[in-house]
Amino acid sequence: MRRRRRALRTAVTALCAALLMVLGLTSAPAYGQQAPSAPGADPAAAQVLRWTAGDDITHYTSAPETAVAGAATIEFENSEATGNTTSMPHTLTFVTGDPDYNDDVNVNILANPSDAQGGKHSVEVTLTPGTYKYHCTIPGHGQMQGTLVVTDGGGGDDTTPPETSATVDGDQNADGAYVGMATVSVSASDEGGSGVDTIEYALGDGGYQTYTEPVMVHETGEHTVRYRATDKAGNVAEEKSVEFTVVAPPTDDTTPPETSATVDGEQDADGAYVGMATVTVTASDAGSGVNTVEFALDDGGFQPYSAPVMVHEPGTHTVTYKATDKAGNAAEAKSVEFTVVEQPEEDTTPPETSATTEGKKNSDGDYIGKATVTIAATDAESGVAKVEYSLDGGPFLAYGDPVVVDRAGHHSVAHRATDKAGNTSQAVAESFDVVPGGGVPAPDCPEFDERPTVFIGETDTGVPNRMTDRRCTVGELIEDEKDWSSHALFVKHVTEITDALLKDKVLDAREGKLIVRTAKSSPIGKPGQQEGYTKLFDGTAESFAKWQHVGGGAFGLNDDGTMTSSTETEGMGMLWYPKRKYGDYSLKLQFRDDAPDGGNANSGVFTRFPYVHDNPEEPRPEWVAIKFGHEVQILDAPDGDMYKTGSVYGFDRVGLGGAGVTPKGTWNDYEIKVVGQHYSVYRNGELINEFDNDGGQVFEPPRDDDPGTDGRRYASGYIGLQVHSVTDVVSYRDVRIKEL
Repeated sequence: MRRRRRALRTAVTALCAALLMVLGLTSAPAYGQQAPSAPGADPAAAQVLRWTAGDDITHYTSAPETAVAGAATIEFENSEATGNTTSMPHTLTFVTGDPDYNDDVNVNILANPSDAQGGKHSVEVTLTPGTYKYHCTIPGHGQMQGTLVVTDGGGGDDTTPPETSATVDGDQNADGAYVGMATVSVSASDEGGSGVDTIEYALGDGGYQTYTEPVMVHETGEHTVRYRATDKAGNVAEEKSVEFTVVAPPTDDTTPPETSATVDGEQDADGAYVGMATVTVTASDAGSGVNTVEFALDDGGFQPYSAPVMVHEPGTHTVTYKATDKAGNAAEAKSVEFTVVEQPEEDTTPPETSATTEGKKNSDGDYIGKATVTIAATDAESGVAKVEYSLDGGPFLAYGDPVVVDRAGHHSVAHRATDKAGNTSQAVAESFDVVPGGGVPAPDCPEFDERPTVFIGETDTGVPNRMTDRRCTVGELIEDEKDWSSHALFVKHVTEITDALLKDKVLDAREGKLIVRTAKSSPIGKPGQQEGYTKLFDGTAESFAKWQHVGGGAFGLNDDGTMTSSTETEGMGMLWYPKRKYGDYSLKLQFRDDAPDGGNANSGVFTRFPYVHDNPEEPRPEWVAIKFGHEVQILDAPDGDMYKTGSVYGFDRVGLGGAGVTPKGTWNDYEIKVVGQHYSVYRNGELINEFDNDGGQVFEPPRDDDPGTDGRRYASGYIGLQVHSVTDVVSYRDVRIKEL
C-alpha cells in the first residue's frame, strides 16, 4: 500500500462548516462500527459529510475532501437515486491500520439499493485534526479510495504570523560577491502560536515554491531570493528577501559554449509535425561551464531556457537559441525551422465487421462435414489495423485466411477488428452446427482434450494430440482424468489405445512407446495416489443436503447426479459446505456452462472464508466469502468482466488465453490447490494460474474487522460455490477434496 505523508491543510472557515451542515439528512442506523460523540457535543451543530456511489466500481460518485475537527455525521448512499442500476454493493471503510493516517474513527458501511435502508446509511463520529484514508473493501473495487483532511477549525486565538530569516553562505571575493555559487538558508519560527506549517521561497521574479532544503544558486549575476512562511492557523508572514551577486571563478576561458537543438514529434508524410513540435536545446562548455541558455520563438524576444519548448500553433516556426558561459563568453545565435499542422480529428469510431458462413447444408440447415467462415472489416476513418477471431470461446487470434471448422458439433466464431486509432469493435459471434457427412452422429469422446500435446495426468509427453478416425483426439481416448480402480488397468487401457492408433498410423512406434512408458510411470490408479479424496458432493440427495445456501439465487439437485443454479430465483448467493474448515488442500470438481441464449455463465469457487453466521457481515452472509476469502472465477465470456476462468477475483487476473477452454455446454475438470498462501488453478489438467498473497498477512479467526483488499486471508476456512444471477446458469458435479 502506497504510504503518504500525513499533512494538515489550511484551516477551513466557519462559513465552510456551516455550508457542510446544510447538506445533512436525518441520521439512520449505520451498518458498521462508530466512534462515540464528544462529551457535550451538540448533534444539531455537527457537520454532515456525504459519500455516494453508483454503477461505477472505480470511484465514488461524490466524496468530501475536507472537514473540521469535532462531531460529524457520515452519510453513505448507494441507491438508484445516486446512480446504482445494477444492485452492485459498495462499502465505505475508514483505514485504521496505517500509521500514516488517523486511526481513531472505525467506519465500515455496506450499502446496496436492495437493503433494508434502500442503500442509505449514516453514522455519528468524532473527527480529530489530521488525514483519514477510506476505500471500498469489496475485491475488484480497489480504485474506490481517497482521503479526508480534517483541520482544527480555525487555529484558536493565534493571529500572529511566523518570524522568518535567511542567510547567504559561500566563498566571497573582495567585493563581497559569491564565487561560483551561493547557498541561501531560510528559517521560520512561531513560538507561542499554532506552529509553522509551510516555508516558501522564490528566485527572482519566479513563482513561490516549497522550501525543504537550502537553495543553491550557480548562475552568475545579481540575484534576489524572496521568502515567507505560514503557520497552522493560516497567518502568513510578510515577504522578505535577500540580494547577492554570484561571479565566476577566475579562469582563462575564452571559448564560448557549444550549442545544438533537436525537433521531435509525430510527423506526416511531408515532414510537418502533427499537432505539436518539441524543441530541445542543449549547451556544453568544457571551460568555466554553461551559465545561461536562452531561446526566442519566431519574432519574440529572448527568454531563459529551462525546459523543452512545445509549439502547438499551426504554421512555420523558427526557434533561435544561444548560450553564455560563466566567463562571459557568448555563443553565436543559431536557429531551427519547422512546420506544425493541425491534429486530424480524432477517430473514435471502431471498425465494422461481418462474417459469412459457407458449406454444404442438410435439410436442417446444418453444415455437412465442415463450414468455412469468411470475415470482413471496414473502417472509413483511420483504417483497419487488424482483424481477429475466436473459435468456441477460445483466445482471439489474428485472422488471415477463412476459418475452416470441420469438427462435428455446435460452434461459435466471434470476430472483431481494431483500427489504426486503437478503436476495437464489440465482438460479434456467428453460431452454426457441423454434422458428419453421411448422417453419422457426433463423436462420443470419453473426455474433452484439445491441448496441442498428449498429457498423462500432469505430465506432457510431447506427442502431438492428433485427431483420430473416431474424431476424438488421442488425449480424449486415453481418459487420464477417469478414476481408475487400479494402475494396471489404466496401463492396459493405454496400451490397447496406442496399439490401435499405431495400426491406424495416427502414432508412430516411438510415440506409442513414449505414451505407454509415461502411463506406467504415472500415479494414475495407484493406491494412495488418486485415493484420499473425500466426496463433498457425489450426486446423491444425502450429500446435497449437507450443503447450505445463503443469499440470493439457489441450486437444485438433478436426476443425473448434478446440481444446477436456478433460472427462477433471482439474486447473488452461495452454496457452502458448513461441515468443516480446510487448510491446505486439493479441491477437484467439474463444472459446465449452461447459460441460456448464447451467453456465458459467471460463477466461481470460494476458498478459505470464515463461518458465515458468526461474522459482522450479516445480514448479507454471502459477502463473507467475497470479503474474507478468495473467489476463483469461472467465466468464459470473450468480453465483459476482465476476470476470466482461473482468475483470483480482484487480485490476479487471467485472460481466456486458450488454456483448456472448451465449447459451451461441455464438462470441465477444475482443480484448486491451496498450500500456505500459494494458489494453483488447473483446468482440464492444465495449469492456468498461480497466485501468491505476496506481502499479505496470514491470520486465524476470529477477527472482527475486514482484512480489506491487500491480500490478507485466513490460513483455513470453508468452501463455497457461487450463484451469480438467473442468467448465469452453471452446473457442478463430483466435488471432492484431499487435504495436503
